[in-house]
Amino acid sequence: MSDIVPSELSGDDLIVDAVGLSKTYGQFQALKPCSFSIPPGRVVGIFGPNGAGKTTLLNALLGLHDYDGQLKLLGRDPYKHRAKLMEHVSFISDVATLPRWMSVSDILRYVSDVHPRFDEAAALERLQRHTRITPGMKIMNLSKGMVVQLHLSLVLAIDSRLLVLDEPTLGLDVLHRRSLYDALIEEFFDNNRSIIVTTHHIDEIEQILTHVMFLRDGEIILDTAIEDLAGRFMILEASPANAEAAQALGPIASRTGIGRSNYIYDGVDRSALAPLGDVRRATLTELFIAQLGHPAESAEAASGATQT
Repeated sequence: MSDIVPSELSGDDLIVDAVGLSKTYGQFQALKPCSFSIPPGRVVGIFGPNGAGKTTLLNALLGLHDYDGQLKLLGRDPYKHRAKLMEHVSFISDVATLPRWMSVSDILRYVSDVHPRFDEAAALERLQRHTRITPGMKIMNLSKGMVVQLHLSLVLAIDSRLLVLDEPTLGLDVLHRRSLYDALIEEFFDNNRSIIVTTHHIDEIEQILTHVMFLRDGEIILDTAIEDLAGRFMILEASPANAEAAQALGPIASRTGIGRSNYIYDGVDRSALAPLGDVRRATLTELFIAQLGHPAESAEAASGATQT
């Protein structure tokens, strides 16, 4: 354990606590004042279109730039105490870059030398159990999927409290994406740890999330538990004959199809919608499109298209 006060790392305390957190670059406010908290035992998905402020928010959490307002990570300011806090935080970026000239055994030895909470034996055991990667392989000869698996094995062998993933499956096929998320839940997540993930493959991670956060133009417009979405956001599929009545109930978005239209509602009781057509809960992807999408982007978002 590092010299961070043990009580500040107890399972009862917040992993992240932000009050009025914001970031400005010159005249541009990349992140507007926001307040939120993440206790242990959460998997939080942070979603938003390009330029929404996701990277700015993650960089603040990782202590990569200063900010206005108050931000505590495991009880400490991440910008002022980054070196020690990073012993308890793991990060996988969209590029998953590792030194190409190193061998697998080289990178295992290197991380063991520089990180006090890394278990080299555990990383090697995971590679042997879950992959075809061997210690003598050069990283430059590994496929994209194998590099991600190596990076994942390194991260999972670190005894950290928070795992931050920024588009971790960029460039991977659906099988490798599913494998990565399954590994996170099975091998990392517990009631004492939390995960923060950003991705444009919203539909693929909805089932593992406990909470969701939507950002638009640097502002958090939704911050809620996944279980609370089911009773709050509903989709009504109605015929043209019921279009006027459906509009009168105040949908937050609508989409017209052939012969029927879909209407998304926030907080409208299911009993009020049922007489007008078929009612079901909105998926996270549908909600993302309704609150954050633009017509030109809707088709890409709905299909889980990857954006940079």
